[in-house]
Amino acid sequence: MRGATHAKWVACAAAAALATTACGGGGDGSGADGGAVLSSSWGDPQNPLEPANTNEVQGGKVLDMIFRGLKRYDPETGEARDMLAEKIETTDSRTFTITVKDGWTFSNGEKVTAKSFVDAWNYGASLKNNQRNAYFFAYIEGYDKVHPEQGRQSADTLSGLKVTGERTFTVRLTQKFSTFPDTLGYNAYVPLPRAFFDDHDAWLAKPVGNGPYTVRSYTRGSQMSLRAREDYPGPDKARNGGVDLKVYTDNNTAYTDLMAGNLDLVDDVPAAQLRNVRGDLGDRYLNTPAGILQTLAFPYYDRAWGKDGMDKVRRGLSMAIDREQITETIFQKTRTPATDWTSPVLGADGGYRAGLCGDACAYKPEEARRLIQEGGGLPGGQVKITYNADTGSHKEWVDAVCNSINNALGNDRACVGNPVGTFADFRKQITDRKMSGPFRAGWQMDYPLIQNFLQPLYYTNASSNDGKWSSAEFDRRVDEANAETDTAKAVEKFQRAEEVVRDEMAAIPLWYQNGSAGYSERLSNVKLNPFSVPVYDQITVG
Repeated sequence: MRGATHAKWVACAAAAALATTACGGGGDGSGADGGAVLSSSWGDPQNPLEPANTNEVQGGKVLDMIFRGLKRYDPETGEARDMLAEKIETTDSRTFTITVKDGWTFSNGEKVTAKSFVDAWNYGASLKNNQRNAYFFAYIEGYDKVHPEQGRQSADTLSGLKVTGERTFTVRLTQKFSTFPDTLGYNAYVPLPRAFFDDHDAWLAKPVGNGPYTVRSYTRGSQMSLRAREDYPGPDKARNGGVDLKVYTDNNTAYTDLMAGNLDLVDDVPAAQLRNVRGDLGDRYLNTPAGILQTLAFPYYDRAWGKDGMDKVRRGLSMAIDREQITETIFQKTRTPATDWTSPVLGADGGYRAGLCGDACAYKPEEARRLIQEGGGLPGGQVKITYNADTGSHKEWVDAVCNSINNALGNDRACVGNPVGTFADFRKQITDRKMSGPFRAGWQMDYPLIQNFLQPLYYTNASSNDGKWSSAEFDRRVDEANAETDTAKAVEKFQRAEEVVRDEMAAIPLWYQNGSAGYSERLSNVKLNPFSVPVYDQITVG
């Protein structure tokens, strides 16, 4: 299922391709409503943009522009606010009645109804559709029938979803889940038009959503052009004419283009430029806290890493990494050494627990050597940290991590970097379970809940559990936390689940990452949301 293929994106027509590569800050001048178009750096997404099959950052950026869901996360605070939801009601935190606001349409003119959501969720959950985010529907009754762990599915639709009117539907969960409504701003839960089902290949070639932008064209490896939607009914109508997302395989090249006036926005300033960026851009450089955690993940499907005693090796590797030095010298303090598996943006009330990792996240070379030896040593005598090399942002810190490990262990070949050419190829190798050692695993929160930093990454068979780590005790504690109706008590129970991740060092936390961006003099009102993504619809050009 994880390695399933999908219909290929078709290239845009030659005339459109020529139009989208014209000059003017990288854009083609103006959108459908006459507003100026901006250009921004980007990378090809791993898969075509089916909402329930997109769980990586680049594809998520586009979905966030062309779709709106029941909830939307406030670009300033991250708070889940109603968007298409008129109201979400429950008396028991298990059965929810959802009313969809009237007046919303897709960009092809279709009306957004309750059925638009129910059909989309049923598609996302179905085993036969091979959706990466199917797991997000696992708490809805009937998931075990439409997406069994083994064998064929015995139902096509979730029994817990019922359309009760043109704008109303009910959701019945398998257990109490008090924060369920707050998860509904995630892109897996957006509605889909009938066009998605009636001509799926055509939709994949040119996605149709209900957000403030529409896709004009896409040429893989080159550019995606989005234009502001004139008839968009939402309160967050685009303040520009559109966005040209330009594909870069090296963020240093993107930064050079920004400085040369050939690009308007770089939303991930490469590490090599951090020493110069304030001088280059002044107040046009953004460095803001974000819900991003960088870790090293491990392939537990590889017997060498899944055997007994390897928790000591992982803990030893963690203690061989000098996070303080790396974040200061490589990242110029745009990263903060991680001491837990969440993010400071959650705050203490939201579940962030500074210092949870304890000594295991401190640089202790002697202890590192002892633990690795007690655990049986490094598999094959060496660790290779796999990362995607296309952004230009990872080689420097991977080399620094390896240098730190090598120095701590007294062996200059104990750790080496293992670059993969592109992000898409890197993700494909992970999806196909081709990792043979630790690999870069950056997590950008989907919604600002402690649950989102834990369950998608570490719950058995979860959608982003790329290393296939599994712990029955962790799963049990997560289930208990989800069933808790008191928010403060739920947070405490999630923290107890996080302790299992700590005790087994399921992944090595490296650092919390700020969002960074640089932009041209043409742009104003540029901000990053708590997910470190530009709030494209609020940017003005001129």
